Amino acid sequence: MVKRRFLLLAHRVPVAGTFSLNDLAGAGGRMDEIARATSTAFTVSNGLRRDTELTILFVAEPAPRSRRIRLLGSGLRYLNPDERSTAALLKNALVRSSTLDRDVEASPGLVVGPADPSSVISDFLKESGSVWLTENGRPYELSRPAPVAVGAVLSDPDDPTLEEQEWLRNSRVPAVSLGPVSLRTSQCIDLLHNRWDALSEGGPAGEG
Repeated sequence: MVKRRFLLLAHRVPVAGTFSLNDLAGAGGRMDEIARATSTAFTVSNGLRRDTELTILFVAEPAPRSRRIRLLGSGLRYLNPDERSTAALLKNALVRSSTLDRDVEASPGLVVGPADPSSVISDFLKESGSVWLTENGRPYELSRPAPVAVGAVLSDPDDPTLEEQEWLRNSRVPAVSLGPVSLRTSQCIDLLHNRWDALSEGGPAGEG
């Protein structure tokens, strides 16, 4: 199976988890789309994608307050398809991490801790097969034989900051587009999985 990796840049979510589940799109800083993208990255019919990893970089000012959540499909539990419960899972991780200066496993398969944004992006791009999804990129094409791993950098409803764009360009990661229509982050993840599934003879590696 092709290993799948996502890096999702989140710019407005309160990094200490100080938002209400009743206002994910407003005070939650578009946590609604972050939660939707998280669910889309892992859930399939009656199971989860165990071959997938998702890193969410919650960017904050000043930068030392930024947080990173890593979800590992191989050990992930308690992730459901609905947006609210996924948002609650991420919120609880942020709250637990808010006073810590180290990584902690907030729940099975979910690790949260402090982050340096440039290092998170750099570390993600060190693995081969990564692309940067942007509307101004060239058409995304895949060809056989299937690569060992594939990955994509995406952003929340806000574009990457100028500084983040500079880091990405300096890394020389290919900038690609999925088509002429502007899509939500979660929709992009669905399309990527669909294309990557086509490279895997057995389809998605999922189980309950």
